[in-house]
Amino acid sequence: MLNIVIADDHSIVRDGLRTLLEKQGNLNIVAECLNGMEVIELAESGLKIDVVLSDLNMPVLSGMELITALQERFPEIKIVILSMIDDLKTVKETFRKGASAYILKTVDINELIFTLNRVQLGLNYVCTGLIQKLIEETGNSSELAASVQNGFSSRELEILRLIAEGFTNNEISDKLFLSKRTVEGHRQSLLEKTGSRNTATLIRYAVTAGLL
Repeated sequence: MLNIVIADDHSIVRDGLRTLLEKQGNLNIVAECLNGMEVIELAESGLKIDVVLSDLNMPVLSGMELITALQERFPEIKIVILSMIDDLKTVKETFRKGASAYILKTVDINELIFTLNRVQLGLNYVCTGLIQKLIEETGNSSELAASVQNGFSSRELEILRLIAEGFTNNEISDKLFLSKRTVEGHRQSLLEKTGSRNTATLIRYAVTAGLL
């Protein structure tokens, strides 16, 4: 069970996130906060917090200031930034200060859940929209895409590339000397990790995230 605190000064955002996340069996919303200072007070009270899902622009103590405060006093608590700000300098600054993930408020529920699952495993994540923005601005996705690749095994990435090239499960099985069941298992794992509904959305995700 992942214990989550939602920090955002807009009640409609907090209510929406709680409704979406509480439908997941492994996510527990333990509190909602209007600002970063309330998060710190909860941590000081001894409340069990695994992840803080936080906006950047908040009164009293901002999301950026919250990252620093948590790193200094409660480094075991992970922080995921959920913001409308898509400025890449801001994104890089949050990671430099110690954030575990940065996603935009335009992400769908599948990518949000994917992000939280990665953070629970101790991995970093940058949403696909920001990676696409980096590609558009620099023509190179490697700087942020590396954080996405860390969540996949080398075998999964190998199979993903073969799927993108149009190979069937049987053909991949023959090519890699694996059983068909093993290939099917890796394909299912890829779908689950990326929150993809089918092969088409899996490939689109992989291209956008710089995995292909």
